[in-house]
Amino acid sequence: MSNILHILNGDAALSGFNETGLDGDVLIWREVLSEGPLQENILSGSFWSARAKWITQTFKEDLDAYQNKVIDELGKLNSDYTEINLWFEFDLHCQVNLLGVLQMLSRKTDMSAPAIYLICLADCVQFNFAKGLGELNGEQFEELYDGRERLNEWEFELATEAWQLYVQGDAVELEKWLGENSFWGGVPLLKPALQAHLKRLQINEAGLSYIEQRLLDIYNSGAKTRSSIYATFWNEDKIFGMGDAEIDIYLDRLQQKQLINL
Repeated sequence: MSNILHILNGDAALSGFNETGLDGDVLIWREVLSEGPLQENILSGSFWSARAKWITQTFKEDLDAYQNKVIDELGKLNSDYTEINLWFEFDLHCQVNLLGVLQMLSRKTDMSAPAIYLICLADCVQFNFAKGLGELNGEQFEELYDGRERLNEWEFELATEAWQLYVQGDAVELEKWLGENSFWGGVPLLKPALQAHLKRLQINEAGLSYIEQRLLDIYNSGAKTRSSIYATFWNEDKIFGMGDAEIDIYLDRLQQKQLINL
């Protein structure tokens, strides 16, 4: 076993990462904590059984596949690493997964905690505005790695507060907290992501969330197929980082309300 662990958000980043000369074991985080049920204690059995149930029902996944792809993979966190590198992106999907990872690490590490570094891809000019780590080659991965930021106790405390507020889902409390925090240290991409989430929590006069309203507007402007709706939403609302399967959750709600017909 290596002393170094790299945590990648999703399988898409693996091929580019494999082109690097970076040492270490790899853990692929395959959860979508930005959707579905959450509890504050991410290390509890009930947290993961609720996730497993929701994922398997929502995405027609197999329970064994979830155990294998998600739970077994997370078992790697039980090994003693001296260094952990977190590879995440700027969008809400990635940033909420990042909060989950930080929660797991902060709840299980002791005083001899590993050095934890964050490597975040924002909309970088240097990478031709690559939308995700999956679009980068090995050289670009190494360039990002060189600029990595070490997280300290302060960032972990901020992330814990953010996680608690995220799990509670109270728009008023989240808005107040975002207003009170002006310094974000090594996690600067958390704020815009949580601001996007705040928009998602606020319900308009029509009883719709921001995402539902956006999808309805896209549909009403002439996009009548799922694929054309995905493309427009993805292009204009990158901050949410939603894949097609996540967008379907919202489209299905609009169908149930008989606001769209796909």
